[in-house]
Amino acid sequence: MIIYVPQGDNNAMPQSRSQRLGAIVLLVASLVGAAIALYAYVTPLTGVNGTLGALVAILANIALAVMALILPALKGNAARNAWRVLILLGLAGTFFAALLLHQWWICVAMGVGLIGLILDMALANRTVRPAHT
Repeated sequence: MIIYVPQGDNNAMPQSRSQRLGAIVLLVASLVGAAIALYAYVTPLTGVNGTLGALVAILANIALAVMALILPALKGNAARNAWRVLILLGLAGTFFAALLLHQWWICVAMGVGLIGLILDMALANRTVRPAHT
């Protein structure tokens, strides 16, 4: 009796968890930043409650979270690199906005998001090679 087990294409392997780690760190950091900005926006006596700057920080963090979700799905180095540049600009802009709002924890969250972006770049350079050719 012969049983056929399809092996699949080695190039079509899904990304491993370690390759998506950077995007996950970026996603968590942006969601934490959005929660902190939302807290600052709605809580009285934070100094920025109800301000346009805090609302922009919320929206920027939500946009970063969406970009972090899209990042692992992109194919091709050019698209991923362009997307990473946009994420870097978003991180830098949100960090600067948090500095102006005196929301230091959002700055910390954006620093963690930068670490996630660096992890994504570092782990993406590894190529998956089959054990047997």
